[in-house]
Amino acid sequence: MSESKQENPLSKLLAGLQDLSMEKRMLLALALMGGVLFLTPYFLPTPKPVKPPVKGEPAKTAAAKDMPAKGAEASATPPAAPVAIPGAVAGDKEAAHVIETDLYRIEFSNRGATVHSWLLRKYKDSDGKPLELANRKAVVTTGYPFALWFKDKKPQTDLNRALYRVRRTGTETAPGIEFEFSDGRTFSKKSFQFRKDQYLSKFSSELVDNGAPLAHWVAWRGGFGDATVASAASTQHTLHYDLTAAKLVVKAAGDAKDGPVGDRGTYSFAGIEDAYFAAVALPDAGASIEVQTLSDTVASEKEEKETPHVGAALGGDGRLAWSLFVGPRDIDLLRRVHPRLEQLVDFGWSRLLAKPLFLSLKWLSDGYIHNYGWSIITITVIINFLLLPLKFTSLKSMKKMQILQPQIAAINAEYKGLSLKDPRKAEQNQKIMDLYKKNGVNPMGGCVPMLLQIPFFIAFYSVLTVAIELRGAQWLWVTDLSRPEQLPIHILPLTMVATQFILQKMTPAAGDPAQQKVMLLMPLMFGFMFYSMSSGLVLYWLTGNIVGIAQQYFFNKTGQTVSPAPAPAPARKSKGPRK
Repeated sequence: MSESKQENPLSKLLAGLQDLSMEKRMLLALALMGGVLFLTPYFLPTPKPVKPPVKGEPAKTAAAKDMPAKGAEASATPPAAPVAIPGAVAGDKEAAHVIETDLYRIEFSNRGATVHSWLLRKYKDSDGKPLELANRKAVVTTGYPFALWFKDKKPQTDLNRALYRVRRTGTETAPGIEFEFSDGRTFSKKSFQFRKDQYLSKFSSELVDNGAPLAHWVAWRGGFGDATVASAASTQHTLHYDLTAAKLVVKAAGDAKDGPVGDRGTYSFAGIEDAYFAAVALPDAGASIEVQTLSDTVASEKEEKETPHVGAALGGDGRLAWSLFVGPRDIDLLRRVHPRLEQLVDFGWSRLLAKPLFLSLKWLSDGYIHNYGWSIITITVIINFLLLPLKFTSLKSMKKMQILQPQIAAINAEYKGLSLKDPRKAEQNQKIMDLYKKNGVNPMGGCVPMLLQIPFFIAFYSVLTVAIELRGAQWLWVTDLSRPEQLPIHILPLTMVATQFILQKMTPAAGDPAQQKVMLLMPLMFGFMFYSMSSGLVLYWLTGNIVGIAQQYFFNKTGQTVSPAPAPAPARKSKGPRK
C-alpha cells in the first residue's frame, strides 16, 4: 500500500463546503430545505407533509483593459475660448500631508494628489484596529484613491506621478487642502474641504489640457471598506441611485471582468461600498455624473491570494464638483447628513419584511432592551406566538395524517416494487390523495411550521448583512452578531442542532420509518450550513426552535390523544397488467 493515503471524497466535499461564503451557505441551506420538503415524496412511498449596463469590448492587452465600454456618453464640451493655463506649478519634493477631524484621519500625498490612507476613527476593523477604507495591498497595481483615470484622451504628462504644490485651506473647524500642478500645457487642481464633526465634505477637480477642459474621472480602485472580514471582495460594489428609474443600481467586479462598464445619468449619488460603509459623490440637483465600474485582481489585508476587487471611477467632465460622503451606512446618520443618502441602505427584494423587522429591532434595542441579541430573541418569540394559530392548524393536520398511516401503508404495500416510471405509480398516488381528501387532510399542512420561518429567515439575513447597527453588536459570549462566533467551537449552531432534533422527536411522525430517517438528517445538514453563518441568524433559528418545543409540549399535553387506526388486512399483491 502507498504511504500517502487517498483523501476521502466526503472529506474533500466537506472542506469545499466549509470555504463557501455566508451568502452561498444561506442559499444552499434554503435549497436543501426546499429539496427535503418537496422532493422527498417522489422518492419515498409516502408523501411527506413537510415543505442593463453596456459593457466594453473584451480586453486584449493590459492597456486595453482600462478602455471603457462602448456607448458611454462623451460629456466635456470645449468652451468657445481657450482657457488660460498658468506657468510651471509643482511641489519641491514628495511629502505626506495629514488632515484629522473628529471622524477621520486622512493621509494625502502630493505625488499625484492622492489619498494614501483614509481611516474612520469611530469604527474598528475585524481585527480591532482603526478601520482603513483603502486596500493598501492593491495600490502598487491600481494606484491610490482619487488618482485620475481617463477614458479616451489623456494628457502627455502622467498627472498621477506629478508632484503637486500643496496649500492648506479652511479653518480649525473646517480644515481643507488644495493641490495644484501645471507644466505650462496641462493644468490640474484638486481640493478637499472637511468639517470637524461631519462625514459630508466637499471635493472638486479641474483639468485643462492645451487650453481646453479635459474630461477625467477620479478613481477608487482595488476594493473598499473593511478588508479584514472573510470574503471581503464579495461585499464590495459600485452603486448609484437612478432618479429616473427610482432604483438603486449595484454592480460587482464580475460585471467588469471584460473591461470597464460605464453608466451616466442624473443620479442622487454614485460611488463604491462594502457591506456597512460607502464613499459616494452627491452631484448638484439636476447635474449628471458618470460612474465607471472597474475590476482589478489584487490581494487584500485578509486574503494573500489575488482575487477580483471592484473599483469605481467617477466624473466624465473637465470640472468636477460634488459633496462627498465617506462613512457608515447608518440610517439615522444618513438621514441627518443628507435626505438622499437614506437610499444607501437597501434591504433588497425582502425589504417589505426586512425593513419593518430592522426598525422593530432598533426600537426595542434603543428604547428598552439596549441589546440587539436580546432584541432578536424578543422579536422571534413575538413572531412565533403571532403565528401560533397557523402552527396549531398544521399540528392538527399532522395528527390526522398519523391516524391515516396504516391505510396509506396498505396502499403502498399493494403497489410495492413499482418503479417511478411505472404508469401504476400515478394510480397509487391518486388513491393516497383521495384518502387525504376524504378525511379532510392537507398533505402539505405539516410543512407550515418550517415554511413560515423562511421569510423571516431571509429578512433577518438581510438585516444582518446591511444594518451597521448589528455590526459589532454583542450578546453574552458573542462579540459580533453580524459574524460567526469567534470561539474555537461554535456553541449556538450546536445548540440549534440539538433543539431541532428534540423538536422533530416531539412532533407527530406522519411518515414511514424510511422517511423519518431522512428527516432526521435535516438538523445535521442545517447545523453544518449554519456553523459559519452570522451569530444573529443562528440565534433567530435557535430561539424559534426553543419556542417551538414549548408550543409542541403544550399541544401534546392538552391536545386529544391519537390512537392509530388498525391496519386493514393486507391487500392481495398486484399481478401486473394483463398481456
